[in-house]
Parts: sequence; C-alpha cells; structure tokens
Amino acid sequence: MAEGGQRADESVVMGEGNSLQNVFVYVKDGLAPRLYPVPTSPVVLDQQQCRYVPRVLGIQVGQQLTIRNSDALLHNVRSEGVVNEPFDVGTPIQGMEVQRTFATREVMVPFKCNVHAWMHAYVGVLEHPFFAVSDEGGRFSIGQLPPGTYTLEFWHERFGTATQQVTVAARETRDLTFSYKAS
Repeated sequence: MAEGGQRADESVVMGEGNSLQNVFVYVKDGLAPRLYPVPTSPVVLDQQQCRYVPRVLGIQVGQQLTIRNSDALLHNVRSEGVVNEPFDVGTPIQGMEVQRTFATREVMVPFKCNVHAWMHAYVGVLEHPFFAVSDEGGRFSIGQLPPGTYTLEFWHERFGTATQQVTVAARETRDLTFSYKAS
C-alpha cells in the first residue's frame, strides 16, 4: 500500500529509461499450422497482499491454471472471458487453490476480484508456446522460435495493442525495441 492507505495503480509500471512492465508479447502470425505440446506443469496466478501476482501472464490452451489464495482473507476470482467460458469462484481460505483450463485462444482474459476492486490480472491464452511478458526493465524473451518471419503483437492493458514484424534465422537472437505512441 502507498502512503495514507491508498493502493498504487499498477496498470502502468514503468522502469528505468521509460521501460514498460507487463506487456504481453506473442507471435500473432507466421507460425506454421501444427499442434504444440501442452505443458504438464501448471501456471500459477496467486492472490498475494490483495494483488494478483503476476498481473499479466500467458498460458497455452489446455494447460492448467492454478489460482491460489496466499492471503488470510476472502478473495473472489472472476474470469471475464469472451471466447472462453467465464467463471466466478470464491477463495475464502488461505492456501486454497482452484484449477481451471481454457478451451480456446483468447488474448486477453481479464480477471478481477469482486471483494477488492483494485485487483486485476490478464491472461493470454494461446495455442502455441511463443509468448512472453515484459519484466521491470521492459525486457522479454521468446525462446525456441523456429526460423521465419513473424508478426509479434504487443498488448498492454492501458496502451492497447501494436504489431511489429521480425525475421529470425536459425540459432539467431534478435534485440527488438518497441514504443507505444503517445496519445
């Protein structure tokens, strides 16, 4: 909590050099059509100190999402998917976990807590593993991307979406710089 008991707005988290945290970056176009194995390990969305941690995350279609309440108080998990079926479940007990999976692609599925209006999270659901979320320095890494030309989409809860094309050769690492335009 910020001074005076006010919660800081976490919708825009800036780092050094105006870097932007919590940008969901994913391959939107350019992948060859194929099935990608679904990871067996779950992705965890935790309720910690009346916040969703992480605020932005990615998951593959069919991969388990574990939603955990690490707080010693009542929370509520409300998924507001438009393509995927929404759900609304209470998590009243510290340590309680709820498991869900998503049936189809959706960028992004908003989450909120009906008990604490400031608690928000966003989940990018994709059919492939080529996505990342920018860290506190605005950095991200999408590993194991096959050689090719791709359209990357950058999604941010406040600044919206933008795209950039990138060509990647075998065993090549590319550094990208991206800026949202001031509105």
